[in-house]
Amino acid sequence: MTNLAVIAQVIVALSIVIVWVFRYDNIVKEFKQYSLSDLTRTIVGSTKIALATLLVAGIWYPSLVLIPAVIMAFLMVSAQYFHFKVNNPWQKRMPSLFLLLLCLFIATVSLNLIS
Repeated sequence: MTNLAVIAQVIVALSIVIVWVFRYDNIVKEFKQYSLSDLTRTIVGSTKIALATLLVAGIWYPSLVLIPAVIMAFLMVSAQYFHFKVNNPWQKRMPSLFLLLLCLFIATVSLNLIS
């Protein structure tokens, strides 16, 4: 893993923890805006926290990185879909877009397509 990929893993993981732990009230509002259930919110949040944990563990165990990065990228594409669906402004769309790009970068490095 390159240093940039490791930095990207830490950024993604920290961002997920900050949003899903310390800004949880905002998550509750957003999922209501998207008309998604509490169960869906819980599943998405648990999944993201688990994936973030695997991305951090992947710093020491690189074989753990690819699948969490790809799944997290899928969840960020899903976030983009819901932001567009409710016509959120660009400011609300940018964080998940940035994390999507970082996850794609992490996956690409993990596959040794770039170094």
